Amino acid sequence: MSQLTLSEIALELLRRHPDAVIVSTCGFTSRELFNAADRPENFYLVGSMGMAAPIALGIALARPGRTVIALDGDGSLLMNLNVLPLLAAAGADLLHVVADNGMHESTGGQRTVQQADFTALARAAGYPHTVLVTDADELRAARLGPGLTLLHVLTGPRTAGAGRRVTHTPQELVSRVRTALAAPAPTTPTTPAAPARGTVLAGAAA
Repeated sequence: MSQLTLSEIALELLRRHPDAVIVSTCGFTSRELFNAADRPENFYLVGSMGMAAPIALGIALARPGRTVIALDGDGSLLMNLNVLPLLAAAGADLLHVVADNGMHESTGGQRTVQQADFTALARAAGYPHTVLVTDADELRAARLGPGLTLLHVLTGPRTAGAGRRVTHTPQELVSRVRTALAAPAPTTPTTPAAPARGTVLAGAAA
């Protein structure tokens, strides 16, 4: 069973949600998304660690008809865990993805805290839905929303580089995502219906 790469995660999310706004955390996460599928709806945080989910929350509250995805990493989320109860209290309708490779890979591969159970943390904070997946088959089968959902994806170290750096300036990133958000939201659902509130979803058992 091969572990997922961040590019594979991003492409599967875009297959399901082609109109989604994706806010990606800093470092290799944004670089890999940029190289895999650059698009105006992507907002790359080129230097703001721990802020993908808070910014995604603001977009979700301002544009309730849009699909919004926060593409986080284990290191970034551990830096800003208070975002979990914040999102839950806000009643946000967004998908919070945590790509967990167990390390701060962008800064040299330092290990993160290994006993962190992100699905348990999210449920304790008030997330109604959590999903844990470990491979591509589980990701494809996972039921994701609607409603606030934490998708915890176990990944591995990269076997290749993260690709070139994001070439858009911060000003360009803001301008193009504003333009994308001004477009009408899609009206056709792109995800299957979620089970009752409070259910722990499973790609693998969470």
